[in-house]
Amino acid sequence: MEQLWQEFFSDPSRWWDNRLIKEGRNYPDFKHKITNEGLWVENWLNPPWVEAKMATMALGQTQSGGGLTQRLSYSLKNGDNVSKLCREGRLKDALHIVELMVKRNIQAPINAYVGLLKGCTRSKALAEGKRVHALIVQSGLHSDIFLGSTLVNMYAKCGSVLDAREVFNKMPEHNVFSWTAIIAAYADYGPGGEAINLFQQMQQTGIAPDKVAFVVVLKACARIGDLEQGKQLHSNIIKSGLESDVTVGNTLVSMYAKCGCIEDAHEVFVKMNKRNVVSWNAMVAGYAQQGRGKEALALYEQMKQEGVQMNDITFVALLNACASIAALEKGKQLHSHIIRSGFESDLKVGTALVDMYAKCGIIEHARQVFNRMSERDVVSWSAMIAGYAQQRLGKEALALYEQMKQEDVQPNKVVYVVLLNACASAVALEQGKQLHSDIIRSDFESDVIVGNTLIDMYAKCGCMEDAREVFNKMNERDVISWTAMIAGYARQGLASKALALYEQMKQEDVQPNNATYAVLLNACAGVAALEQGKQLHSDIIKSGFKLDVITGNSLIDMYAKCGSIEDAHEVFVKMNEQDVGSWTAMIAGYAHQGLGKEALTFLGQMRREGIKPNEATYVSVLSACSHSGLVNEGRYLFGSMCRDHGVTPTVDHYACMVDLLGRAGCLADAKDFIDKMPIQPNSVIWIALLGAAKNHGQVEMGRRAFDCVVKLEPENAAAYVLLSNIYAAAGRRDEVEKIRKEMKVAGLKESAWMQLD
Repeated sequence: MEQLWQEFFSDPSRWWDNRLIKEGRNYPDFKHKITNEGLWVENWLNPPWVEAKMATMALGQTQSGGGLTQRLSYSLKNGDNVSKLCREGRLKDALHIVELMVKRNIQAPINAYVGLLKGCTRSKALAEGKRVHALIVQSGLHSDIFLGSTLVNMYAKCGSVLDAREVFNKMPEHNVFSWTAIIAAYADYGPGGEAINLFQQMQQTGIAPDKVAFVVVLKACARIGDLEQGKQLHSNIIKSGLESDVTVGNTLVSMYAKCGCIEDAHEVFVKMNKRNVVSWNAMVAGYAQQGRGKEALALYEQMKQEGVQMNDITFVALLNACASIAALEKGKQLHSHIIRSGFESDLKVGTALVDMYAKCGIIEHARQVFNRMSERDVVSWSAMIAGYAQQRLGKEALALYEQMKQEDVQPNKVVYVVLLNACASAVALEQGKQLHSDIIRSDFESDVIVGNTLIDMYAKCGCMEDAREVFNKMNERDVISWTAMIAGYARQGLASKALALYEQMKQEDVQPNNATYAVLLNACAGVAALEQGKQLHSDIIKSGFKLDVITGNSLIDMYAKCGSIEDAHEVFVKMNEQDVGSWTAMIAGYAHQGLGKEALTFLGQMRREGIKPNEATYVSVLSACSHSGLVNEGRYLFGSMCRDHGVTPTVDHYACMVDLLGRAGCLADAKDFIDKMPIQPNSVIWIALLGAAKNHGQVEMGRRAFDCVVKLEPENAAAYVLLSNIYAAAGRRDEVEKIRKEMKVAGLKESAWMQLD
């Protein structure tokens, strides 16, 4: 073999270069013109030096003159050989053949260029596509309408919509195929609205759209949520007699579903004379996307009854439906069906299974599926990490993130957002800072969503300086960025900074949304800043912002906490819609003002209006009774809540009752109530009893309550202060000194000691 290769390199002209025309691996790359001996470049018997020498030899280099021309002409035939090379992944070889042809003034057939362009499209090879374009121009074929349309398609799918448009604009004439190609470019990769504009221009030129054009422009409507244009297209489709076409019908179903009109989607689906699995998939996915998992799963049963052969897309949509309504048992049935159908090894199906089990709260099953996956991509890792984060298993989420990096899987922004949210929930600042460093190295810091999440993480961890630094460095900020920063200041009680940032937001012409106003109003409520709250209310009205439930409830809360219950009630009355939160906010306002009877009256009105009080409502009413000394009413309300209205008391309700009895001086009843609680009392309940003991001078009851508090929270400074005050009021100075010493032993700050009497 080595001798044969030496002969080849000593005089390559004596060998035919068959790499241009070989039709299979068994055909030699080089064949001797006299002896017919063959050589294969990819042969394990070759000497090691062959590969290096071959790297310097281009295709066709062994040929010359007419021989090369003849073999090039043969290799092209009608362009099929070039297409074959492209399909085999040998795009560069195919392109080299055509470049040799053009260089020697041999006219390559149009099919050869079409094959090359399709090869470039499949490989997303924009640079090679531009070389093909140059060859087409050089060969004088740039005015061919079919080649022009194929060029438009290639540029669009390689991510260069502007090049696609330039080619389209320079074409001397257009047909439905070229129009559809440019419409598809914008529908898939550019501004969807321009796709609709181009479709209308096509109609204005007198070219009637075919079914492909309708399908493409419907996808554009679905992408940008243009329901009105979608309905107009549906009307045109009916007039064109294309409604019965299954592909058009499927696209209509998908368009209506993605635009949120699931009933219209179902109507099209039902009227279809012929349906395939794509039709069913579109309908199932539509229900799943709208959070209507039950309807999606009902279609699954219907599919089984009608013997529809399901595919990977069907199973992914159905698993998403199960995840959306936490339908675990149905999800398990689907898993069994997936295994029987041989789809468990499918990457997308496996990822959807991980997501379904995680969202149903069975994180162990999710991890088992994840571990069994033979192939995992960044979406799979994201789903598993998000599952841990949703279950508040931050350590496991971060450990999986480290494993992901070790396996050289590059995290995407979804992974970072999920992990940052987990750090924010757990107030895990150090881990959040480490993630920030990784984000900078991964070049995701400039992403607005990642930036917003970083702000939120730092703010929730109490690091407002770091949050502001991220905010200031953002090249692009949206309303969520501003709201996250304002919310951080409000959460830290820095209302003045929150309001100052709101003023800057207005100066930069950023329109606040309902979340922004809610956060700002809560900031005003926290510091009883009535004038600033009124100014915000005025801004809301001036901006023409519709007073929705969230903003209305925040206004009620702000006015009530600022002592203006009349203004709160006026907002309540003027709201177009009130939910249970609106009624609860008003009741909480009455409670805050010590207006217990008014709170009870409002509760009665709420029930008469058919609004069912929730747990928070009863906390507010019980608090109102407590602050107004309405002991009997509070006792009755607590019993009625459990007995007549099916609300299971939480620790907050029990704390309200202890406070109610304690304020009224019924400390023995309060202690008896605590002893009979079906749940373990927390420190808040014992603090309520301790506070009541202080107010009523009951030393022994106070000591027992104190012991229970410090058993649960040894560093609770308030408990030490209250007990010390009880002893001081009773004239027991020696006990006060003992408490001071206990505080020092417990390591409490001197600022807490200063509160001792």
